[in-house]
Amino acid sequence: MTEDKAKATVTTDFEPNIVAFLCNWCSYAGADLAGTSRIQYPANVKVIRVMCSGRVNPLFVMNALQQGADGVLVSGCHPGDCHYMHGNYYARRRFTLMRDFLEYLGVEPERFRASWVSASEGSKWKEVIEEVVEGVKSVGPMDQFKRRQLNW
Repeated sequence: MTEDKAKATVTTDFEPNIVAFLCNWCSYAGADLAGTSRIQYPANVKVIRVMCSGRVNPLFVMNALQQGADGVLVSGCHPGDCHYMHGNYYARRRFTLMRDFLEYLGVEPERFRASWVSASEGSKWKEVIEEVVEGVKSVGPMDQFKRRQLNW
């Protein structure tokens, strides 16, 4: 079997491991609404609840990738609706730079995503998760930074 065929076989059966940092006030509540409304979305996401998307340190993203995540999602309140006034503006600037830094390191852009989901947008949460999972599936498993594998 050639290497291309072996890689194609691996990626079709591949189920990515996604770590999501969600704002307590909006995105986490939106994910909760999706769950209580019984909206079906991929179960590939491990949620980490943070008080504000502006408090997500870029090192958290790097650490998640090093620890075995295939992709990372940071989600918060819509710009202008932050419970901490300007937190999501700081997050937006920070993660624009983070995306460029990851690209410099050779990490595909599909592995990192920032989104804005409010507490009343359970269906948008589903769409965001599906897009993230499909994006990560398209690039395959993340093997670049792995030092050790954690069971999350």
